[in-house]
Amino acid sequence: MNGAAGDNDKDGGEAGVVRWVRRAMTVPRAIIGTLILLSIALNFANVIGRYVFFSPIIWAEEAMIFIMIWCVFIGAVPVSWDGRHLRMDLLSSTLGARWQRALNFCATAVFLIICGFIVVQSWGAVSLFARLGQESTVAGIPMVIPHSALLIGFACMLVGVAVRFRAHVTGA
Repeated sequence: MNGAAGDNDKDGGEAGVVRWVRRAMTVPRAIIGTLILLSIALNFANVIGRYVFFSPIIWAEEAMIFIMIWCVFIGAVPVSWDGRHLRMDLLSSTLGARWQRALNFCATAVFLIICGFIVVQSWGAVSLFARLGQESTVAGIPMVIPHSALLIGFACMLVGVAVRFRAHVTGA
């Protein structure tokens, strides 16, 4: 489901929103690529520091874990947009088209409800970390940063799947 199939038959406004969000999906991909390159560079610098200069970058492991968290939650955005996440479709593949659409409708609606719930809960957690000013143990990174990955990732998934709701239901 790459979004191109069902977008042309929609009214101009909805198709325009879908086109705009599809173009916006290049942003998470660029962020992921940049973060992975940053993580590789940090890991390489840490190896050189540790084995050549006998002075490791003590905060590198913690920072790379936070980078990985961001990669996972930002990476889930284009995956959800495209409908390429893992699915248990053994049952649905045996159903007729009408029942498949009904099942897709239920699954997409539940996905949106869960995303909304996680966004609300994440907002509370991020707000709490911001008020407390809590930092990570070794790197001193404000805990708002890694926890914001969950908030931003699920909020973007919510928007992306809501915009393509019809495509997710019809399988287009």
